[in-house]
Amino acid sequence: MEAPGADPRPRDPRWSGCLLGFALGGFFDGILLHQILQWHHLLSAIDPDNLRFQVAADGYFHALMYLIAAVGLWLLATSKRGSGRLLLAGLLIGFGLWHGVDAVLSHWTLGIHRIRMDSPRPLVWDLAWFGIFGLVPMIGGWTMGRRPGRNGDGEPRSTTAARATVALLVAAAGLQALDTQGGAFTTVLFAPGTDQAQVMRAVASVEGELVWTDRTGELVVIRLAGASGWRLFREGAILVSGAGLPPGCFGNLRT
Repeated sequence: MEAPGADPRPRDPRWSGCLLGFALGGFFDGILLHQILQWHHLLSAIDPDNLRFQVAADGYFHALMYLIAAVGLWLLATSKRGSGRLLLAGLLIGFGLWHGVDAVLSHWTLGIHRIRMDSPRPLVWDLAWFGIFGLVPMIGGWTMGRRPGRNGDGEPRSTTAARATVALLVAAAGLQALDTQGGAFTTVLFAPGTDQAQVMRAVASVEGELVWTDRTGELVVIRLAGASGWRLFREGAILVSGAGLPPGCFGNLRT
């Protein structure tokens, strides 16, 4: 029996789903396009030769996505009841919405980057990416939000959908951590003023091999031999990000 004055109506979880989906879209773009494929960085059209600046901007971008995800998780955790179907619908809408905002704001309004910075026809890539990862999920989420969705016992599938949503979000965000494991190329940004001796001590602490460094010596690319890259934070690093690229891909970096 519910307490007097309690709201018997299920709470709509689409707001939490939209925020989680929006953050998941940001993680998807940041990990795949910024780090793995390296088609662009967040601010590729602004000072493109300054790799330190580009890596830092990507780091702040991911921090913002973590903040949005945290708000979405808080809304989800404080929602006592609701439909798993609507949660998943909100997740898809949010995922597509991120790509819509990114296309309209970042690609065509501000012009800070395009999907493929090296393409002679960047608009083709922008439109294709927006259609596949923006419009399709948003239409799917809107359609799902209009359909009834209950299990065989007639109960909402909120618990299963919520667990799946959290698992997807954690897995996407965790790709950055996995990229800093042994055998991968890892980009490391140290705090301004870090001297070369401290940088070399940090690299040695993770049994790493120095592959490349910028003029300041504060931005380095290393190959990890087995230790976790997260230990670098204890040695003065402020950003640690796996690149996942073969050695030849570093030939275009300017020293």
